[in-house]
Amino acid sequence: MRHRPTILDVAKQAGVSKSTVSLVLQSSPAVKETTRDAVRQAMADIGYVYNRSAATLRSASSGLIGLVINDLRNPFFAEFATSFQMELANHGFATVLANTDEDDVLQSRMISSLVEHGVSGIVISPAYGNEKDTLAMLDAAVTPTLQVFRSLGALDDRFPFIAPDFRHGGSLAAEHLLDLGCKRIAFLGGLNGRPVTQERMSGYLAVLEKRGIAPVVLTGEATRQFGKAMIAKLAADFPDVDGVICFNDLVALGVLSAGAETGVRIGQDLRVVGFDDIEDCKDSYPSLSSISCNIPDFATITAKHLLAWIKDGTRPADSTRTAVKLVQRVSSGG
Repeated sequence: MRHRPTILDVAKQAGVSKSTVSLVLQSSPAVKETTRDAVRQAMADIGYVYNRSAATLRSASSGLIGLVINDLRNPFFAEFATSFQMELANHGFATVLANTDEDDVLQSRMISSLVEHGVSGIVISPAYGNEKDTLAMLDAAVTPTLQVFRSLGALDDRFPFIAPDFRHGGSLAAEHLLDLGCKRIAFLGGLNGRPVTQERMSGYLAVLEKRGIAPVVLTGEATRQFGKAMIAKLAADFPDVDGVICFNDLVALGVLSAGAETGVRIGQDLRVVGFDDIEDCKDSYPSLSSISCNIPDFATITAKHLLAWIKDGTRPADSTRTAVKLVQRVSSGG
C-alpha cells in the first residue's frame, strides 16, 4: 500500500535537506526563491499536504527547549547551560543544546534543526553576523524565543532580551579599584565594536570620565592568551597602570598567570578585577575578584520567563536586566 508522502519524500524529490523543506513550510524569508519554487513543485508532484495544525500542536507540547550558545568552551556559558538545563528538568522539560562556536552560518543550521524538531521554545546567546537572516528565521518559526547575554538588535515582544546589568558591573569594578587607591585603570579584552564589549566597558568609562581620569582601553580576544600578553603590553606602553578591569574572567586569569611568571605582584603592584565570576575565580592563584552575574539565579529567571510564555502566553518585557555584584578577593587587594 502506498504511504502518505512525508517531508523526507519532499526533500528527496526536490534535492534539498529536510531542514530546507521545513523552512519553506514556515514561509521563512531565509530560503532563496528558486529553492522555494523547487520545494513547492516537489510537493505538488508527490501530493504532499502540510498539516499545519498538527505541526503547531506538536511544537506546543513537545517538551523540548532549544538552547543555542555562541561558545560553550567558555566556562561562563557552560555554567549557564548546566544551570538552565537543570531548572528546566525540574519543570518536566528537556534541553536540546547547540554550540555555534561563534559561527553565524552554523547558527542558522542549528536554529533550522531545532525548529524542524518542534521545540516549544528557544533561548539563544547569539553569534554575531548576518543578524537580519537569523532574526528572519526565528520570526518565521513562531516559537517563543529569548535572547540572553547578547542581542541581535531586535528588542521587542518577538525576541525579548535578558542579561545581567553589565554597565553597572563595570561601574562597580571601577569604583572599587579607585577606592583602593588605583590612579590609572585599564580595560582589557573584548572585540572592538561589539555591543557586548561596549556595554561591559561603558560603566568603567562613565566612572573615569566623572573623575577626570583618562581611560586605557586595550581590546582583543576574550581569552587567557590575550590576558597573558597584556602584562608585557602594559609594562612597555602603560607602566603607570596599577589596576585593570577585564572583559571576562578568562582574560583576567591570563593576567594572573603572566603576573606570576614575570614577578608582577597581583593585588599589590597591579590590582585585577574580572567579569562573570566563574567557578575558577575562587580557586585561582591569587583568587580573582570579579563582577558576579549570579549564573544559577540568572538561569532560573530565564527559565521561568520562557516557561511562563510557553504555558500561559505571558511574554517577558522587551528588555530585562538582572542584578550583579562585586566579589572581592585577593587579586584586587582583598
